[in-house]
Amino acid sequence: MNYTDLMTQKVAGSDRMERMLALWRFQGRKIVFTNGCFDLIHPGHIDYLSRAAALGDILVIGLNSDASVRRLKGSHRPIMPEQARAMVLAAIHFVNAVVLFDEDTPYRLIAEVKPDILVKGGDYRKDAVVGADLLAAYGGEVIILPFLEGYSTSSIEEKIRKAGLPEHEKS
Repeated sequence: MNYTDLMTQKVAGSDRMERMLALWRFQGRKIVFTNGCFDLIHPGHIDYLSRAAALGDILVIGLNSDASVRRLKGSHRPIMPEQARAMVLAAIHFVNAVVLFDEDTPYRLIAEVKPDILVKGGDYRKDAVVGADLLAAYGGEVIILPFLEGYSTSSIEEKIRKAGLPEHEKS
């Protein structure tokens, strides 16, 4: 599958996403949703996304736009532009759809997708997850998956930054 096919088949705007969701629901598929910046894909991301995908039949990823990432992470991010991040996620065989969102949180997108399962990673509390109230209202489930230790985009970014410094400037 080439770049154009990946972007056409798996990266969806809201109209196409609506049609895809309607088909999956008609087929009785269990829809899992997660979101993030996914700036530099690493083993932690793959572990997390594969475990999220295993919770249902369809994995939809809400991907922060470049503007959203800058607001959340600072002017030095994202490292990879949104179309490149979307393409990498779309290339993962167990990812069914990627949809960009420009807000600081995916609340509006979660309301549109209405997933059966909302997945977040790390040390979130279920009641503090953005969109948890939406899922509670219609009987969906929020699941927190632990991160794979030793991997984070921020730590990779820091390691790369330090590798570029002269030895006497490294801390």
